[in-house]
Amino acid sequence: MRLLSRSFLILALAALLSGCGYNAIQQKDEAVKAGWSEVLNQYKRRADLIPNLVKTVQGYAQQERQVLTDVTNARARVGQIQVNADDAESLKNFQAAQGELSSALSRLLVVTENYPNLKSDQSFRDLQAQLEGTENRITVARGRYIESVQGYNLFLTHI
Repeated sequence: MRLLSRSFLILALAALLSGCGYNAIQQKDEAVKAGWSEVLNQYKRRADLIPNLVKTVQGYAQQERQVLTDVTNARARVGQIQVNADDAESLKNFQAAQGELSSALSRLLVVTENYPNLKSDQSFRDLQAQLEGTENRITVARGRYIESVQGYNLFLTHI
């Protein structure tokens, strides 16, 4: 009898614990981590496109060496930063480096306006389209990450 009551108590406790939301918390936590990974993946994709874009522009714009150097240096700084989504300081540094890279890319694209042959070059147009697509992907990935963090935090407040 005593064994039966202990077994029943253990089963009741197990049922209560399984319903406390632990699995849901883990699922939401993993969704947040996956969202952040996607953001980093899109930033990496952008950084990987830059050397080809710079090479293409270099062929046309030899005198624009400073802009090309700025883009290359900004990309290098982004690659050196180790970001941790849980560390506000590393996120701040990461965002600052991404901002510098965006600014340098904007200056590079302004330079291309002065070179009509470059703008009509197929490889440049392809790279520019890929870069624009990646910028859109970054925006979408960041939005999804923010939504998953909000969902996770909201879930935790209701437990």
